[in-house]
Amino acid sequence: MFTTYKEALEWIHARLRLGIKPGLRRMEWMMERLGHPETKMKTVHIGGTNGKGSTVTYLRSILEAGGYTVGTFTSPYIEQFNERISVNGKAISDEELLQLTNIIRPLADELEETDLGGPTEFEVITAMAFHYFASLNKVDIVIFEVGLGGRFDSTNIIQPLASIITNIGLDHTNILGDTYEEIAFEKAGIIKKSTALFTAVKHPGALKVIEEQANKKEAPVYRLNQEISISGHNSLGKGEVFNVSTPFHTLDQLEISMMGKHQTENAALAVIAAQFLHQKGEFILTEQAIRAGLQKAYWPGRFEMLSESPLVIIDGAHNEEGITALTQELSTRYPNRHIQIVFAALTDKKLDEMIGKLDQIASQITFVSFDFPRAAKAEELLKISQSANKLAVDDWGSYLAEEIKTLDNDNILVITGSLYFISEVKPFLCQFLKNKKISL
Repeated sequence: MFTTYKEALEWIHARLRLGIKPGLRRMEWMMERLGHPETKMKTVHIGGTNGKGSTVTYLRSILEAGGYTVGTFTSPYIEQFNERISVNGKAISDEELLQLTNIIRPLADELEETDLGGPTEFEVITAMAFHYFASLNKVDIVIFEVGLGGRFDSTNIIQPLASIITNIGLDHTNILGDTYEEIAFEKAGIIKKSTALFTAVKHPGALKVIEEQANKKEAPVYRLNQEISISGHNSLGKGEVFNVSTPFHTLDQLEISMMGKHQTENAALAVIAAQFLHQKGEFILTEQAIRAGLQKAYWPGRFEMLSESPLVIIDGAHNEEGITALTQELSTRYPNRHIQIVFAALTDKKLDEMIGKLDQIASQITFVSFDFPRAAKAEELLKISQSANKLAVDDWGSYLAEEIKTLDNDNILVITGSLYFISEVKPFLCQFLKNKKISL
């Protein structure tokens, strides 16, 4: 029995030693012992490589604007661990997490003694989310974000009202496969029989796999650039404006506050999902709710401006597709500014392609180390870079503090890479900028 939040969190994190164990049998075992909470809630399931968290946020915000109470399960966290299980964007309390851990711990210990083996960290947290939303804090709907892949992900025991697959890229290839088609097959594992699927997958081979799997499940498919179209896009000072046309309705001049053309695609998926839920009579979601929800939606660490003068941006671009979106956005928005990049990454990413793209736009690129089991060392990253102006730093905190002090109006400081790194950097920078009274 844990008596403090710290003890509970340490036990959860200690389960990282079990690594990733794809499969649903451990989750099914725990769900049976908990009375099948996964069947006692309305859900939407969101998978994909990039854009899952943002799409969760847009849909959650639309539902909130419609007057509903919305649970979310997301990963990883940016500002605090508890945010992985949230209600209307507010993370569960330390006391609730402690309570959940004390409920799941005995099950984990019992499961450890079976042939299935103990549950992983992610499985434990997923089980907590199911129990929380079914028993401790019942909500109108829960949006579950896939952790890894889809087919064998621990969230894939729900029967959702709708499924969403955002864009697909070559990420986690050591687990999901080396090709777009193989990865798409794993992502398509969340498609359920006769359950509508909304997708922004662009790669022709990957999209074909998605369509084939949906056809087998007799699931209607709504595709970006086919049933879903975006037009009239313009970037604002802080956000984007665009039109979305779907089989349900056309909405002109929608505004979002998150920056990046790619965010219009994530928002469009949320729009059509909301329209579908309204059409099915599950929820009443008016055009006003959609507009208000999109405009209010905020997700930390996604092309987020922490300071305007000097200009400091953080972005969790943790794979090649994310880096491509980031570099395109920086080139479009700030064509005449010097861009200083600070980058950290995990060793299992396609580092040569990622760093190559950053080299092309950076006037200076700094590689940093951070404390995480799979984190790449700064010196290793430095060797990959072809930039003429590069350096490696181990103490990223001291380095950033000094750089921000000397940053002038011609320069932009962009901190990017692993979301685990961003989750360390953001609170540090927010406190530093606050102490320095730098304008936000």
